[in-house]
Amino acid sequence: MTPEQQIKDLTDKLNYYNHRYYQESVSEISDQEFDFLLKELIRLEEMYPELKTSDSPTQRVGGTISKEFPTVYHRYPMQSLDNTYSEQEMRNFDERVRKGLEEGEAYEYICELKFDGISLSFTYEEGTLVRGVTRGDGTRGDDITHNIKTIRTLPLRIRDTQVPAVFEVRGEGFMPYSSFEKLNTELEIAGDPPYANPRNAASGAFKLQDSAEAARRGLDCYLYSFLSDETIFESHEESLLALKEWGFHVSPGWAKCASIEEVLEYIHRWEQKRFELPLATDGIVVKVNSYAQQRELGSTAKSPRWAISFKYKAENKPALLRGVVFQVGRTGAVTPVANLSALDERAKSYERARGVHLSGTYVKRATLHNANEIERLGLEVGDVVFVEKSGEIIPKITGVDTSQRGMFVTQPITFPTQCPECGTPLIRKEGEVAYYCPDDKGCPPQLRGKIEHFIHRKAMNIDSLGEGKIELLFDKGLVRDPADLYDLTYDDLLGLEKVLVNEETGKEKKISFREKTVENILKGIERSRQVPFKNLLFALGIRYVGATVAEKLATYFRSMDQLQNASIESLLGVPEIGGRIAQSVREYFDDENNQVLINRLRAAGLKFETDDQPVVAESTLLEGKSFVISGVFRNFEREELRAKIEANGGRILSGVSAKLNYLLAGDNMGPSKLEKARRLGVTILSEEEFVGMLES
Repeated sequence: MTPEQQIKDLTDKLNYYNHRYYQESVSEISDQEFDFLLKELIRLEEMYPELKTSDSPTQRVGGTISKEFPTVYHRYPMQSLDNTYSEQEMRNFDERVRKGLEEGEAYEYICELKFDGISLSFTYEEGTLVRGVTRGDGTRGDDITHNIKTIRTLPLRIRDTQVPAVFEVRGEGFMPYSSFEKLNTELEIAGDPPYANPRNAASGAFKLQDSAEAARRGLDCYLYSFLSDETIFESHEESLLALKEWGFHVSPGWAKCASIEEVLEYIHRWEQKRFELPLATDGIVVKVNSYAQQRELGSTAKSPRWAISFKYKAENKPALLRGVVFQVGRTGAVTPVANLSALDERAKSYERARGVHLSGTYVKRATLHNANEIERLGLEVGDVVFVEKSGEIIPKITGVDTSQRGMFVTQPITFPTQCPECGTPLIRKEGEVAYYCPDDKGCPPQLRGKIEHFIHRKAMNIDSLGEGKIELLFDKGLVRDPADLYDLTYDDLLGLEKVLVNEETGKEKKISFREKTVENILKGIERSRQVPFKNLLFALGIRYVGATVAEKLATYFRSMDQLQNASIESLLGVPEIGGRIAQSVREYFDDENNQVLINRLRAAGLKFETDDQPVVAESTLLEGKSFVISGVFRNFEREELRAKIEANGGRILSGVSAKLNYLLAGDNMGPSKLEKARRLGVTILSEEEFVGMLES
């Protein structure tokens, strides 16, 4: 056989075995035999790279390094769905569907589980996967094809000859609980912060530059939509059946319902059953089955009228409050953190150690915020507490089951009077609820925290350094403040080692700075010299100056010199900058140690001026009007909407209050924010209404 024939034969065989194993759960050969064939194909492709095909199973292994993700416009806009939270809202949806069709016309629904993952679109040409794109803003997304091809359950080529020449399938990319637990365990052992939930972990994995690392993360996807210019199906049911026949993973447990009563019964049936699945779910998607009726019902500018999403309430479970630890952050704030365990003492010991099983993950910690919150809840160690966690929020304690007090030995929670890290007496500033350690020049977690904040993605974006590596550099005395990073040399780093021990599992992992690690660290530090001024300003960690405030200050003052010399009065002239922020900024720049830091950062060649052109006012149409922007929009990025509002004289606020004029509401915004706006009588604008306001 020629090399070309050998490669084709191995490709076909391995794709066949992959399909049998991942789609049909049938193993025709052993793992060892499969690996032998795969290694042989890799060897041949390395010898003859021009013969490698786009559907080669070696692409599942990864290895592509992407420096950036090209933006791709969707052939068909990726609309989002309206959300509902009650049976009555579902009945209202059904009523709208009934009125939108001919009188007396029969219709059916397809119900599918709504997965808590990342919306993706896959394009196939002549049966071969050619592109995978994120939802983005619904009009355009990031091309992440190199990572998409690592999903083993996604066919790289479809063998059925009846498929259209060009078509799209859409679905939810996710990280199964098993992969999520494995990844978080690895991160904790390495001393890096774990992901809060599987959705965040999946999002991070799909945007990795290195596809080999993405392949290690165990990503998967379920398909729920088919799109093509060719009309080959008459219903959503037909498309789901065909997708499964072609080798795609479709949503498990989908069902056809003849009435809204059957839909509601489906919703109730899955409310608890969904927790048996190996991935996170947060609701049910309900669609009109007939494609002809979908076309008849049509869409609004942001969502279809023929589909809706029902969201379940956040899961709430009892847990045992085993203890409280007090953590010191980079600002010196001392935060109480609850340690939780499974309540049932008959549970396996490892389950008690891992915490309470909630929404598919083990929750073992929850923030208690401050001393006032402990007092408000009346908490004692040994209490049975109620813990709540939905897919995208941090676990929180919502109450105490006082009827269970006495079931376990309890003891009051005493807030410390001295810093648990350095022993400095704590202070409480007037008008604030948090206690602080004032030793910001010597308290170790404050010093480390400032450096960790400095390298954050939204700050200087030095992604080659994680918390574990910063801890190692700090312990070796190589860094004490962010400027020290720019003095590091190859010889300083090469050969550094540290053994990190996971406090809960006792497992050890060694961090070693070998040649490649050192090169990546130094490259990341070098790239950070080109990060915009607004990011540097945020990276400094000035109290009360988050990313949004940093951007406002950078836009207004244009340079570090101008900002350093600004008076309190000048700072108060910046829109949305109040007395507390102005005072904090002035105090930061008046501090001699901070002046030394800034001079060292200047000498390191960081950007001390903004490159952006000043915003030119287009009109005063929105002068005196305030806006909060929330959610995802079809035609604009949120920053574009912000720019339009400010260019027309409007102001951006961070939260909903009685003083707010408008809430610009996109898709997938939090229901609590929407409800608060309604309660306060704030005008709620859709994207279309906002555009109409500008055009008027």
